[in-house]
Amino acid sequence: MIEIDPSAVVSLDARIHGSTRGTRIKIGAGTYIYDFVVIRAVGGNGDVEIGPGCHINPHCTLYSGNGIKMGAYVLLAPGVSVVPTNHATARRDIEIRHQGFAPSKGGVTIEDDVWIGSNAVILDGTHIGRGAVIAAGAVVAGEIPPYEVWGGTPARFIKARP
Repeated sequence: MIEIDPSAVVSLDARIHGSTRGTRIKIGAGTYIYDFVVIRAVGGNGDVEIGPGCHINPHCTLYSGNGIKMGAYVLLAPGVSVVPTNHATARRDIEIRHQGFAPSKGGVTIEDDVWIGSNAVILDGTHIGRGAVIAAGAVVAGEIPPYEVWGGTPARFIKARP
């Protein structure tokens, strides 16, 4: 099921692919989904919930996987990928694409007022605290405390916001 608040703006060039398994995709009030964004229900049973006043800039990719919960006023710069799922890889006798998905690490939670820089990758099990900043190109897995700046591959603490 896809729910888009009437005050949200979704580009005609964005692609939102619903689920055949009942995954919900919900886009909040006043949110902007720009050109060439892809939101796809795939890779698990989680929902995608995008809060009010968010900006999802061009070329971002959000897979439902084990779930994405995004708070209010989150900014995703161009090219951000939010991918809360992983392929299983334990067996050599079966191609990876036929092994299904690895167990959930808890999905992705992005609290209010977070800015994620261009081409960052947010992985399953990530929780980004309120007011945090993720630098461009970072690969994030795990817990990011509120009001901190993180960057790098893998992401590491850079500084606290004043």
